[in-house]
Amino acid sequence: MSTMLFFNFITEHILAVIAVIVTVVFIYHYIIEKEHGVKLTKKYRKNILESQSKIFLNATGHLISGDKNMAIKEFLSAVDLNRETIDTYFALGELFRSNGQIEKAINVHRSLIARENISESTRLNALKELAIDFDKGGFINKAIDTYKDVLKINRDQHEVIQSLCRIYEDIEDWDMAYSYRIMLSKIAHENQSETISHILVEKAKKHFEAGDYKSCTEDLDDAFRFAPSISAKILQIKLYLVKEKLEDAKTILLELLNENPMFASFIFESLEDNKIKDPVTRDNFIKKLSYLKEVFLDIEDKVVISSPSYVLSQVRLLKKNGHMEQAFEVLKRWMDEHPSQRDVLKVEYIKLLIETGKEKLALTETTSFLDNLNRSLTKHFCSQCGFNSDDIFWRCPQCHSWETIQFRWKV
Repeated sequence: MSTMLFFNFITEHILAVIAVIVTVVFIYHYIIEKEHGVKLTKKYRKNILESQSKIFLNATGHLISGDKNMAIKEFLSAVDLNRETIDTYFALGELFRSNGQIEKAINVHRSLIARENISESTRLNALKELAIDFDKGGFINKAIDTYKDVLKINRDQHEVIQSLCRIYEDIEDWDMAYSYRIMLSKIAHENQSETISHILVEKAKKHFEAGDYKSCTEDLDDAFRFAPSISAKILQIKLYLVKEKLEDAKTILLELLNENPMFASFIFESLEDNKIKDPVTRDNFIKKLSYLKEVFLDIEDKVVISSPSYVLSQVRLLKKNGHMEQAFEVLKRWMDEHPSQRDVLKVEYIKLLIETGKEKLALTETTSFLDNLNRSLTKHFCSQCGFNSDDIFWRCPQCHSWETIQFRWKV
């Protein structure tokens, strides 16, 4: 969480950060040229440093005021004044990129790579910056190739490998995503097991949807070896239903519900999203899923049935099967036992009052509810960055973190 807060701070204050970097670059070069400078007369060197000082201070002022274009002009002046100041090029390239001028950033970093009189570490940094340029500009294939070129020079590049992981996960190339996550696990301090499990599940899903259940099983077994993630267990239930192993499917379902009772509705929502292409297999799957729903409705486990998520899921399943009165009785009993409840339960209760012909009571409850309405916007959100979506996501589309999905019942 502290990392995310730091990232948000950097994003919101990017201009100030660049200004600080520019100032540090100037101070660094002032000291270097003062102690180890080129063989120029003191007077000439002093004039250059004074001119650079003025240019950098002007650029910093433009950055702080938010005028990136004027800051770029000042940096270009600095480059014309002293073409040996390498860090000025890096600062200029970063500024072009942050200003959306990707082609110019690419040209700056390519010009650095082409130089003959720079160190290998500087050339490597320029290559990394070029890869970031391609990445930010949407040139995915070029970004991949350039990131890989960096790794050919030095494989111990955490950020580069992480970028390749993100790209391959974005384009759903799960084989390559798996390979680079394995590579990342060898050099990173964070445990990658849960993420690798999710990646293998995504890979297994492709086989499942194509009807290749043998390959699906193999990838799913590998996923469980890394971590028994929730997504792995849900896909395992789907696989058992297709193979008509109902008792095994029931066992996994009950295990999931005991561990995560709040996932009740989410589990069935995921199970119904089966994407099975063969119509016969799909019809059989739906029939077997109906059996699991009956198992769910008959659960007596106190931990599971004490969850509001379970009660709401139970009510919605009963309604879907046309058992309106039974759904009403279940929810009314719950509401009586738990007066302080979430908005979504109250809304469902009002709906049932209307659907079962209790209009007067529905009007009373609606009036009370509207006085205290706290409307929720989406069903899911990311616990790391706050991304909101009605869609199910194991990997956050915004911050790219895995298994950070949280739930709110949508009104």
